[in-house]
Amino acid sequence: MAIPAKVEISHKTIIFTLIFLISLWFLYQIREIIFLVFVAFILMSSFKPWADFLEKYRIPRIISVFIIYIFLITLLAWGASNLLPALVTQSIHLGENLPKYLKSTAPFLTIDYQILSQQVTPLGENVLRLTIGIFSNIITLFTLIIISFYLLLERRNLIKYLSNITDENKAKNWVEIVAKIEERLGAWVRGQLILAFTIGIAAYISLSIIGIPYTLSLAILAGILEIVPIIGPIISAIPAVLIALTTSPFLALVTVLSYFVIQQLESHLIVPLVMRKTVGLPPLVTIISLLIGAKIAGIGGALLAIPIVVAGSTFLIEYIKLKEPH
Repeated sequence: MAIPAKVEISHKTIIFTLIFLISLWFLYQIREIIFLVFVAFILMSSFKPWADFLEKYRIPRIISVFIIYIFLITLLAWGASNLLPALVTQSIHLGENLPKYLKSTAPFLTIDYQILSQQVTPLGENVLRLTIGIFSNIITLFTLIIISFYLLLERRNLIKYLSNITDENKAKNWVEIVAKIEERLGAWVRGQLILAFTIGIAAYISLSIIGIPYTLSLAILAGILEIVPIIGPIISAIPAVLIALTTSPFLALVTVLSYFVIQQLESHLIVPLVMRKTVGLPPLVTIISLLIGAKIAGIGGALLAIPIVVAGSTFLIEYIKLKEPH
């Protein structure tokens, strides 16, 4: 009879396992800070080309960064004072009335409209809660601005900081990886913002001409869902078409055609111009990432899912390239 082999676990393995588990526990405890720093890094990646552009004209770095932030804060303050009240009001009314529109346009559907109303109505109210939550947490917002501000200022010293903990060649390699992540992540974020803004403006103008109510809410919905490939534009068009259908089938057809024209312009004109410098993710990867992000961390997880995938995939690609023999 064979004697079973004796398994010995060394004290080094035990120590390593304990350190690894403690590290995981520590990272979990500071997860909110990690997300905050990552959001600040996204902002830094987005603003860096603008700061570099201003610096080319001999504007000091700190002044360049101040100009960028003053412009953005002014833009946000204008939006908060002029757009938010109408957006909140329209979103609440749209959430309350959408089940009625669906019932009048599709009475043949066997849907419990009372349950649907209970599910849809809070969507408009959540816009108000989300807005209040963002602006009420001033400390977090201020911290985010400060971190991204200093990241922009200190970015040029990254090689010097890394050289203190590793040799200069490795420091340069890591800086190259960071630069690629910044380039792709910043280009993706700027591209998506431009796309969302462009589609939102186009939807607002077309819906206003057609005469559809809740134009601001529907336009912002179209801009936000632009991040979801293929199905996003379809979902954003459904509420507008339902509202138009309560007036007349012809108005609904015009609404469908307007969304179709906007998406054709987006696919063949806007996307090639805006996203030519960034490598997009496959639609399936984008959708799965959004679903996973929303499942793990709700709205915040969905918003950060794509940037995390972009940064992670870029890191892996560039790290593998560095390890390949030249």
